[in-house]
Amino acid sequence: MQSSFIQKYLANKVFWLYLFAGGIVLGTILLGLLESSVHIPIPTILHIVFENSLGIGWLSDVPKNVEMIIWNIRLPRVLLALCVGASLALAGAAFQGLLRNPLADPYTIGVSSGSALGAVFVIFFQVTIVGLGSYTLPVVAIVSGLITLFIVFGLVRLSSRSLAIETIILAGIIVSAFIGALTSLIISLGDQDAMTQIIYWLYGSVAMRGWSHVQLIIPFMIVGALILFVHYRELNALALGEEAADHIGVNVKRGKLFILIGASLLTGAAVAVSGTIGFVGLVIPHLVRLVTGPNHKHVLPLSMLIGGAFLILADLLSRTVVAPSELPLGVITGLIGAPIFAILLVKERISGRGD
Repeated sequence: MQSSFIQKYLANKVFWLYLFAGGIVLGTILLGLLESSVHIPIPTILHIVFENSLGIGWLSDVPKNVEMIIWNIRLPRVLLALCVGASLALAGAAFQGLLRNPLADPYTIGVSSGSALGAVFVIFFQVTIVGLGSYTLPVVAIVSGLITLFIVFGLVRLSSRSLAIETIILAGIIVSAFIGALTSLIISLGDQDAMTQIIYWLYGSVAMRGWSHVQLIIPFMIVGALILFVHYRELNALALGEEAADHIGVNVKRGKLFILIGASLLTGAAVAVSGTIGFVGLVIPHLVRLVTGPNHKHVLPLSMLIGGAFLILADLLSRTVVAPSELPLGVITGLIGAPIFAILLVKERISGRGD
């Protein structure tokens, strides 16, 4: 009886998907720590990580500069890429489920632009809210992203009663263009050094970030993820349409509000620590949904894992393709994501005509 249960469990496709995703995450983390201009053996890397995190070490001749490279430079960068990719992919999965369309993500509907404006405002004017301290940056980015989202939906409601994805994207483009103008205005008011720093930040990067940035994103990532995981049933119900969800007992307005808040927490925090990185929330959830099916019980966590691994690999490309220089991370994700977005948009248009 027990053997039959184990065999059935191991035969479950979802189990193997989680195992594969977990292996991909661990593999990319190790690859991100290993691959760079300075070669450090894997046993040394593992020793440094375990000794500094768990107090377990087995080597006695590790140079201090090597330990600093792994613990203070590479590991925070890899973990930050993991957190940012996971947050953006999870937010994208939530937006796609809420709007019932694979073309929705924080970047295309303007949330990332709104969060970026809030972050640029804090960075440029060196704003610090009393009681928040260093958390001023992610909090302002989250609030500005959420406000932008409500503005986009407000424009859609004024122009059309339905939440058609083409209308949402158009509204997102309009709002993003206006926000981009405001951001450029703020940047142009500063000196050349400040302008260069903010522009490079806007391109998206996890370079030159430390443990403080990891500590900034983790609380918001955990809270946002928990909110979405708790409301996965609402996302499944909303896939049937708002009226159908309401008929089966789902509080549509309350569910949508929590989903928007959770996704905005994830987007705002990611933008605050890494700048604007597009298309992660578009590509990853769509690919995960093709494999797992529409059940958000699995789409959400798997998108989170694969999104984190994807951004680690994208960051690895950004620092190795033109080494010793680095490409902005947003450039890499844009080169990958933009063609896929175009293909999805064309397929959506063709299927709409077919209906």
